Amino acid sequence: MVDGKSFRLADEVRYIQRRAAEHDSRIVSIGQLVLFSSQSGDAWMLDPSEHLAVRLASDGHPEPVHIEDTETSFVVAWTGQYAIVGPAFLYTDRDSGQATTLLGYPTRKLVHMGATGAGWGRNAFQLLSRAGAKISNIFG
Repeated sequence: MVDGKSFRLADEVRYIQRRAAEHDSRIVSIGQLVLFSSQSGDAWMLDPSEHLAVRLASDGHPEPVHIEDTETSFVVAWTGQYAIVGPAFLYTDRDSGQATTLLGYPTRKLVHMGATGAGWGRNAFQLLSRAGAKISNIFG
């Protein structure tokens, strides 16, 4: 948890990107936002109330993210929506509509913090089904 008076979202994003570069799994909760890094070097920022997500790092490398951060407010350019179903982190890109299923993230801890994205309901299962179909096509 971060104290609101000393909080700058951009600083927290850089922190979690550094953790991702070190392949260190961390979770930071800031008000309604959750930032996390994984041992795979990925990092994300989530808004569980709206099921919004933006990737902050991939394989240890920072991703570009647009944040307007002032002393009193911030605006994030969210790139898609997410859900957590069991061990799977499901992400759908807003622009392309591409659904991605990612494993190896700290999903249990995220669920424990209330960051499930559960409001997706049926859509999460449709995404998981699509991802399963893609995986089965790869392996035959």
